[in-house]
Amino acid sequence: MGERAHHRPMAPGDKFFDEIESGGDPALLREAADRAAVLMVRGARASGDDAVAERVVHLAETEGLEVLAELWSGSPADSLAGALWRLYLLRSWVYADPERAAVEFEAGRRAAPVARVVAGVADPPGPEQLRAMVDAVLRGIVQADFADVLHRAAAFAHVVAVGRATRHDEDGRVRGASHEDTVRMLGLAEQLESAARQEMLGELS
Repeated sequence: MGERAHHRPMAPGDKFFDEIESGGDPALLREAADRAAVLMVRGARASGDDAVAERVVHLAETEGLEVLAELWSGSPADSLAGALWRLYLLRSWVYADPERAAVEFEAGRRAAPVARVVAGVADPPGPEQLRAMVDAVLRGIVQADFADVLHRAAAFAHVVAVGRATRHDEDGRVRGASHEDTVRMLGLAEQLESAARQEMLGELS
């Protein structure tokens, strides 16, 4: 796999992953995926460019979520690549089903008031407000401290998980989410929070 010379911070988008070929050597693919994650988080943030921030937000659309999955979904949660995958997965879920996201966040925010504040979602938390929040979180990769980005995403996922666990019918049955879905979202929150702690310690790479 050839190396590209970089004279300025990498700007995600514009065929950001062209050099990474699917179906290649798994070790080389993993190395390229890790390198891309580092360039994206460290290089993009160094640019401080609003245009780069917008490219970061829309990377899943420009490159395709399946491309990001192929690169990053198998990466450990306590790595830059793994943290990025979880951030984009969270945004893709909100965009795919914003009404459900809003209902679940609303259900959980009173039971998890501290996490609600950290997440920074407007009140009331409607679908458009949640879309704006997840986009703002991803812009933070360029414009804010990455640990803060991860803390916000973790707090949002935690509130949603609590909402899933507390929404019940009159018969006591959970509405709209299975136990597995709730556990999965709680696990995502915990992974993002752990990655945030690693980033604060300078150990996320």
